[in-house]
Amino acid sequence: MARLRVLVVGCGNMGASHARAYHGLTDDFEIVGLVSRGPDSREKLAAELGGLPTFGDFETAYEATHPDVVSINTYPDTHAAIARTALAGGSHLFVEKPLAETVEEAQAIADLAKEHGRKVVVGYILRVHPAWQKFIEVAQTLGKPLVMRMNLNQQSRGKDWVTHKALMDSMSPIVDCGVHYVDVMCQMTRSRPVRVSAIQARLSEELQPGMYNYGQLQVTFEDGSVGWYEAGWGPMMSEIAYFVKDVVGPKGCVSIVDRAGERKDGSADVDSHTATNSLRVHWQDRDDGDEFTRPDEWIDTTDEPDHDGLCLREQQFLLDAIRRDVDLSDHLADAVNSLRIVLAADRSAREGRTIEL
Repeated sequence: MARLRVLVVGCGNMGASHARAYHGLTDDFEIVGLVSRGPDSREKLAAELGGLPTFGDFETAYEATHPDVVSINTYPDTHAAIARTALAGGSHLFVEKPLAETVEEAQAIADLAKEHGRKVVVGYILRVHPAWQKFIEVAQTLGKPLVMRMNLNQQSRGKDWVTHKALMDSMSPIVDCGVHYVDVMCQMTRSRPVRVSAIQARLSEELQPGMYNYGQLQVTFEDGSVGWYEAGWGPMMSEIAYFVKDVVGPKGCVSIVDRAGERKDGSADVDSHTATNSLRVHWQDRDDGDEFTRPDEWIDTTDEPDHDGLCLREQQFLLDAIRRDVDLSDHLADAVNSLRIVLAADRSAREGRTIEL
Protein backbone atom coordinates (compact mmCIF):
# COMPACT_ATOMS: atom_id res chain seq x y z
CA MET A 1 0.00 0.00 0.00
CA ALA A 2 1.36 3.41 -0.96
CA ARG A 3 2.71 5.62 1.78
CA LEU A 4 0.67 8.66 2.78
CA ARG A 5 2.43 11.89 1.85
CA VAL A 6 2.26 14.29 4.81
CA LEU A 7 2.96 18.02 5.07
CA VAL A 8 3.83 19.11 8.62
CA VAL A 9 2.80 22.70 9.34
CA GLY A 10 4.39 24.17 12.45
CA CYS A 11 7.74 22.99 13.80
CA GLY A 12 7.53 23.90 17.49
CA ASN A 13 7.20 21.41 20.34
CA MET A 14 4.08 19.70 19.03
CA GLY A 15 4.99 19.87 15.34
CA ALA A 16 8.42 18.37 16.00
CA SER A 17 6.94 15.53 18.05
CA HIS A 18 4.38 14.70 15.36
CA ALA A 19 7.04 14.91 12.63
CA ARG A 20 9.11 12.39 14.56
CA ALA A 21 6.03 10.16 14.72
CA TYR A 22 5.54 10.23 10.94
CA HIS A 23 9.27 9.65 10.48
CA GLY A 24 9.06 6.64 12.79
CA LEU A 25 6.12 5.21 10.84
CA THR A 26 8.18 5.15 7.68
CA ASP A 27 6.30 2.24 6.11
CA ASP A 28 3.09 4.28 6.12
CA PHE A 29 4.03 7.98 6.03
CA GLU A 30 6.40 10.05 3.91
CA ILE A 31 7.06 13.62 5.05
CA VAL A 32 7.05 15.79 1.92
CA GLY A 33 7.67 19.09 3.65
CA LEU A 34 8.08 21.03 6.88
CA VAL A 35 6.45 24.45 7.15
CA SER A 36 7.33 27.15 9.66
CA ARG A 37 7.52 30.92 9.56
CA GLY A 38 10.76 30.73 11.55
CA PRO A 39 13.62 29.22 9.51
CA ASP A 40 15.60 28.03 12.52
CA SER A 41 12.97 25.59 13.80
CA ARG A 42 12.17 24.05 10.42
CA GLU A 43 15.81 23.72 9.34
CA LYS A 44 16.80 22.19 12.68
CA LEU A 45 13.97 19.66 12.45
CA ALA A 46 14.73 18.91 8.79
CA ALA A 47 18.34 18.15 9.69
CA GLU A 48 17.28 15.95 12.62
CA LEU A 49 15.09 13.86 10.32
CA GLY A 50 17.74 13.35 7.69
CA GLY A 51 17.08 16.27 5.34
CA LEU A 52 13.58 17.26 4.23
CA PRO A 53 12.11 20.01 2.03
CA THR A 54 11.21 23.13 4.02
CA PHE A 55 8.87 26.04 3.34
CA GLY A 56 8.16 29.42 4.90
CA ASP A 57 4.41 29.49 4.22
CA PHE A 58 1.63 26.93 3.97
CA GLU A 59 0.10 27.99 0.64
CA THR A 60 3.38 27.62 -1.25
CA ALA A 61 4.09 24.30 0.43
CA TYR A 62 0.62 22.92 -0.30
CA GLU A 63 0.80 23.83 -3.98
CA ALA A 64 4.25 22.29 -4.28
CA THR A 65 3.57 19.03 -2.45
CA HIS A 66 -0.15 18.12 -2.92
CA PRO A 67 -0.08 16.02 0.28
CA ASP A 68 -2.43 13.23 1.30
CA VAL A 69 -2.30 14.47 4.91
CA VAL A 70 -1.77 17.91 6.42
CA SER A 71 -0.59 18.01 10.03
CA ILE A 72 -1.55 21.37 11.60
CA ASN A 73 0.58 22.27 14.62
CA THR A 74 0.43 26.06 14.44
CA TYR A 75 -1.19 28.66 16.71
CA PRO A 76 -4.98 28.26 16.98
CA ASP A 77 -5.82 31.40 15.01
CA THR A 78 -4.44 29.76 11.83
CA HIS A 79 -6.15 26.35 12.16
CA ALA A 80 -9.42 27.09 10.36
CA ALA A 81 -7.89 28.66 7.24
CA ILE A 82 -5.31 25.88 6.80
CA ALA A 83 -7.97 23.22 7.39
CA ARG A 84 -10.32 24.71 4.78
CA THR A 85 -7.60 24.75 2.13
CA ALA A 86 -6.42 21.23 2.93
CA LEU A 87 -9.90 19.66 2.99
CA ALA A 88 -10.94 21.39 -0.21
CA GLY A 89 -7.73 20.06 -1.79
CA GLY A 90 -8.59 16.50 -0.79
CA SER A 91 -6.21 16.06 2.15
CA HIS A 92 -6.87 14.32 5.43
CA LEU A 93 -6.05 16.31 8.56
CA PHE A 94 -4.42 16.07 11.90
CA VAL A 95 -5.15 19.27 13.86
CA GLU A 96 -3.68 20.18 17.22
CA LYS A 97 -6.25 21.26 19.80
CA PRO A 98 -8.26 23.41 19.89
CA LEU A 99 -9.79 22.66 16.50
CA ALA A 100 -10.51 26.35 15.81
CA GLU A 101 -11.05 29.70 17.52
CA THR A 102 -14.85 29.57 17.36
CA VAL A 103 -17.55 26.92 17.52
CA GLU A 104 -18.77 28.01 14.09
CA GLU A 105 -15.33 27.50 12.54
CA ALA A 106 -14.93 24.13 14.25
CA GLN A 107 -18.33 22.92 13.04
CA ALA A 108 -17.52 24.14 9.53
CA ILE A 109 -14.36 22.00 9.55
CA ALA A 110 -16.38 18.97 10.66
CA ASP A 111 -18.93 19.65 7.91
CA LEU A 112 -16.21 20.03 5.27
CA ALA A 113 -14.62 16.74 6.34
CA LYS A 114 -17.94 15.00 5.82
CA GLU A 115 -18.59 16.75 2.50
CA HIS A 116 -15.18 15.78 1.09
CA GLY A 117 -15.01 12.34 2.70
CA ARG A 118 -11.80 13.15 4.55
CA LYS A 119 -10.60 12.11 8.01
CA VAL A 120 -9.90 14.74 10.66
CA VAL A 121 -8.22 13.81 13.94
CA VAL A 122 -7.96 16.47 16.66
CA GLY A 123 -4.96 16.37 18.99
CA TYR A 124 -6.66 15.27 22.19
CA ILE A 125 -3.52 13.51 23.34
CA LEU A 126 -5.08 12.19 26.57
CA ARG A 127 -7.48 10.06 24.49
CA VAL A 128 -4.61 7.81 23.39
CA HIS A 129 -2.95 7.71 26.82
CA PRO A 130 -3.47 4.28 28.46
CA ALA A 131 -3.26 5.64 32.02
CA TRP A 132 -5.75 8.44 31.32
CA GLN A 133 -8.02 5.89 29.67
CA LYS A 134 -7.82 3.89 32.91
CA PHE A 135 -8.49 7.06 34.94
CA ILE A 136 -11.71 7.63 32.95
CA GLU A 137 -12.67 3.95 33.19
CA VAL A 138 -12.35 3.93 37.00
CA ALA A 139 -14.22 7.24 37.30
CA GLN A 140 -17.14 5.66 35.45
CA THR A 141 -17.45 3.02 38.22
CA LEU A 142 -17.89 5.57 41.03
CA GLY A 143 -21.60 6.22 40.49
CA LYS A 144 -23.35 9.52 39.77
CA PRO A 145 -23.10 12.39 40.21
CA LEU A 146 -19.36 12.89 39.80
CA VAL A 147 -17.28 15.73 41.21
CA MET A 148 -14.32 16.31 38.87
CA ARG A 149 -11.47 18.52 40.02
CA MET A 150 -8.61 19.31 37.64
CA ASN A 151 -6.00 21.97 37.03
CA LEU A 152 -2.75 22.57 35.16
CA ASN A 153 -0.95 25.75 36.18
CA GLN A 154 2.42 26.50 34.61
CA GLN A 155 5.22 28.61 36.05
CA SER A 156 6.53 29.57 32.64
CA ARG A 157 9.69 31.54 31.91
CA GLY A 158 12.11 32.03 29.05
CA LYS A 159 10.94 30.35 25.85
CA ASP A 160 7.90 28.87 27.62
CA TRP A 161 6.65 32.35 28.58
CA VAL A 162 7.27 33.55 25.01
CA THR A 163 5.15 30.64 23.72
CA HIS A 164 2.40 31.24 26.28
CA LYS A 165 2.19 34.95 25.46
CA ALA A 166 1.96 34.11 21.77
CA LEU A 167 -0.87 31.64 22.48
CA MET A 168 -2.66 34.28 24.52
CA ASP A 169 -2.67 36.61 21.53
CA SER A 170 -5.70 34.58 20.43
CA MET A 171 -7.08 32.65 23.42
CA SER A 172 -6.91 32.30 27.20
CA PRO A 173 -5.40 29.36 29.12
CA ILE A 174 -8.82 27.97 30.13
CA VAL A 175 -9.67 27.70 26.43
CA ASP A 176 -6.37 26.43 25.04
CA CYS A 177 -5.70 23.82 27.75
CA GLY A 178 -9.24 23.53 29.05
CA VAL A 179 -10.51 21.63 26.01
CA HIS A 180 -8.38 18.62 27.07
CA TYR A 181 -9.80 18.36 30.56
CA VAL A 182 -13.38 19.31 29.74
CA ASP A 183 -13.23 16.56 27.11
CA VAL A 184 -12.10 14.15 29.86
CA MET A 185 -15.03 15.28 32.04
CA CYS A 186 -17.46 14.71 29.19
CA GLN A 187 -16.08 11.19 28.67
CA MET A 188 -16.42 10.45 32.39
CA THR A 189 -20.03 11.59 32.65
CA ARG A 190 -21.33 11.03 29.11
CA SER A 191 -23.93 13.58 30.12
CA ARG A 192 -25.01 16.85 28.54
CA PRO A 193 -23.38 20.01 29.95
CA VAL A 194 -26.10 22.49 30.91
CA ARG A 195 -24.31 25.55 32.34
CA VAL A 196 -20.85 26.97 32.88
CA SER A 197 -19.41 29.81 34.92
CA ALA A 198 -15.86 31.10 35.24
CA ILE A 199 -13.59 33.64 36.90
CA GLN A 200 -10.42 35.24 35.58
CA ALA A 201 -7.52 37.46 36.62
CA ARG A 202 -4.96 39.42 34.60
CA LEU A 203 -1.64 38.94 36.40
CA SER A 204 0.70 40.48 33.83
CA GLU A 205 0.80 43.72 31.87
CA GLU A 206 2.86 41.94 29.20
CA LEU A 207 -0.37 40.53 27.73
CA GLN A 208 -2.50 41.92 24.94
CA PRO A 209 -5.24 44.30 26.16
CA GLY A 210 -8.27 42.39 27.40
CA MET A 211 -6.43 39.08 27.85
CA TYR A 212 -5.98 37.25 31.15
CA ASN A 213 -3.48 34.57 32.14
CA TYR A 214 -5.38 32.91 35.02
CA GLY A 215 -8.85 31.42 34.90
CA GLN A 216 -11.06 28.82 36.52
CA LEU A 217 -14.23 27.33 35.04
CA GLN A 218 -17.05 25.38 36.65
CA VAL A 219 -19.35 23.21 34.52
CA THR A 220 -22.62 21.50 35.54
CA PHE A 221 -23.96 18.44 33.72
CA GLU A 222 -27.52 17.23 33.24
CA ASP A 223 -26.91 14.18 35.46
CA GLY A 224 -25.92 16.41 38.39
CA SER A 225 -22.18 15.97 37.90
CA VAL A 226 -19.98 19.03 38.35
CA GLY A 227 -16.41 19.81 37.41
CA TRP A 228 -13.88 22.58 37.74
CA TYR A 229 -10.75 23.31 35.79
CA GLU A 230 -8.08 25.88 36.61
CA ALA A 231 -5.24 27.12 34.41
CA GLY A 232 -2.69 29.86 34.88
CA TRP A 233 0.41 30.67 32.85
CA GLY A 234 3.34 32.90 33.68
CA PRO A 235 6.49 33.51 35.72
CA MET A 236 4.36 34.48 38.74
CA MET A 237 2.50 31.16 39.01
CA SER A 238 3.00 28.86 42.00
CA GLU A 239 4.64 25.45 41.79
CA ILE A 240 2.39 24.25 44.65
CA ALA A 241 -0.71 22.20 43.75
CA TYR A 242 -0.30 22.95 40.06
CA PHE A 243 -1.30 19.42 39.00
CA VAL A 244 -4.62 18.25 40.46
CA LYS A 245 -6.55 15.41 38.81
CA ASP A 246 -9.19 14.05 41.17
CA VAL A 247 -12.68 12.54 40.71
CA VAL A 248 -15.19 11.80 43.48
CA GLY A 249 -18.44 9.85 43.21
CA PRO A 250 -20.93 8.28 45.65
CA LYS A 251 -18.89 5.06 45.76
CA GLY A 252 -15.43 6.57 46.22
CA CYS A 253 -12.74 8.49 44.38
CA VAL A 254 -9.81 8.15 42.01
CA SER A 255 -6.83 10.48 41.85
CA ILE A 256 -3.67 10.84 39.80
CA VAL A 257 -0.82 10.77 42.32
CA ASP A 258 2.89 11.30 41.71
CA ARG A 259 3.79 8.41 44.00
CA ALA A 260 7.10 7.84 42.21
CA GLY A 261 8.17 11.49 42.58
CA GLU A 262 8.82 11.85 38.85
CA ARG A 263 6.99 15.16 38.31
CA LYS A 264 10.02 17.24 39.30
CA ASP A 265 11.06 19.18 36.20
CA GLY A 266 8.66 22.06 36.77
CA SER A 267 5.07 22.81 35.88
CA ALA A 268 5.92 24.05 32.36
CA ASP A 269 7.66 20.78 31.39
CA VAL A 270 5.59 19.30 28.56
CA ASP A 271 6.28 15.68 29.54
CA SER A 272 4.83 16.28 33.02
CA HIS A 273 1.50 17.45 31.59
CA THR A 274 0.40 13.96 30.57
CA ALA A 275 2.36 11.91 33.14
CA THR A 276 0.31 10.06 35.74
CA ASN A 277 2.83 7.80 37.58
CA SER A 278 0.02 6.14 39.56
CA LEU A 279 -3.71 6.14 40.24
CA ARG A 280 -5.04 5.90 43.79
CA VAL A 281 -8.54 4.44 44.11
CA HIS A 282 -10.50 4.80 47.34
CA TRP A 283 -13.84 3.09 48.09
CA GLN A 284 -16.34 4.38 50.62
CA ASP A 285 -17.46 0.87 51.73
CA ARG A 286 -17.72 0.73 55.55
CA ASP A 287 -18.69 -1.67 58.33
CA ASP A 288 -21.21 -1.09 61.14
CA GLY A 289 -18.66 1.07 62.93
CA ASP A 290 -18.18 3.25 59.85
CA GLU A 291 -14.64 1.94 59.36
CA PHE A 292 -13.50 1.41 55.78
CA THR A 293 -13.59 -2.24 54.71
CA ARG A 294 -11.52 -1.96 51.52
CA PRO A 295 -7.94 -0.71 51.42
CA ASP A 296 -7.06 1.93 48.88
CA GLU A 297 -5.87 0.46 45.59
CA TRP A 298 -2.74 1.75 43.87
CA ILE A 299 -2.51 1.29 40.10
CA ASP A 300 1.06 1.67 38.87
CA THR A 301 1.27 3.56 35.57
CA THR A 302 4.98 4.39 35.48
CA ASP A 303 5.40 2.41 32.24
CA GLU A 304 3.27 4.99 30.39
CA PRO A 305 4.43 6.44 27.04
CA ASP A 306 6.36 9.72 27.03
CA HIS A 307 5.23 12.75 25.04
CA ASP A 308 6.74 11.61 21.73
CA GLY A 309 5.30 8.13 22.32
CA LEU A 310 1.82 9.61 22.75
CA CYS A 311 2.19 11.65 19.55
CA LEU A 312 3.13 8.41 17.80
CA ARG A 313 -0.11 6.84 19.09
CA GLU A 314 -2.11 9.79 17.75
CA GLN A 315 -0.66 9.32 14.28
CA GLN A 316 -1.31 5.59 14.44
CA PHE A 317 -4.93 6.46 15.24
CA LEU A 318 -5.06 8.76 12.19
CA LEU A 319 -3.44 6.09 10.02
CA ASP A 320 -5.96 3.48 11.13
CA ALA A 321 -8.87 5.86 10.48
CA ILE A 322 -7.64 6.48 6.93
CA ARG A 323 -6.71 2.90 6.06
CA ARG A 324 -9.88 1.34 7.49
CA ASP A 325 -12.23 4.23 6.68
CA VAL A 326 -13.22 4.66 10.34
CA ASP A 327 -16.17 6.97 11.00
CA LEU A 328 -14.82 9.92 13.02
CA SER A 329 -18.13 11.78 13.35
CA ASP A 330 -18.30 11.24 17.11
CA HIS A 331 -14.65 12.24 17.52
CA LEU A 332 -15.30 15.56 15.77
CA ALA A 333 -18.61 16.13 17.57
CA ASP A 334 -16.80 15.72 20.89
CA ALA A 335 -14.10 18.19 19.79
CA VAL A 336 -16.73 20.77 18.85
CA ASN A 337 -18.61 20.16 22.11
CA SER A 338 -15.60 20.63 24.40
CA LEU A 339 -14.66 23.80 22.51
CA ARG A 340 -18.21 25.10 22.93
CA ILE A 341 -17.97 24.61 26.71
CA VAL A 342 -14.61 26.34 27.20
CA LEU A 343 -15.54 29.25 24.93
CA ALA A 344 -18.73 29.69 26.98
CA ALA A 345 -16.52 29.67 30.09
CA ASP A 346 -14.31 32.36 28.57
CA ARG A 347 -17.41 34.45 27.89
CA SER A 348 -18.60 33.87 31.46
CA ALA A 349 -15.25 35.00 32.87
CA ARG A 350 -15.28 38.17 30.78
CA GLU A 351 -18.93 39.04 31.42
CA GLY A 352 -19.11 37.96 35.06
CA ARG A 353 -22.17 35.75 34.69
CA THR A 354 -23.22 32.12 34.32
CA ILE A 355 -23.78 30.94 30.75
CA GLU A 356 -26.58 28.45 30.00
CA LEU A 357 -25.52 25.93 27.37
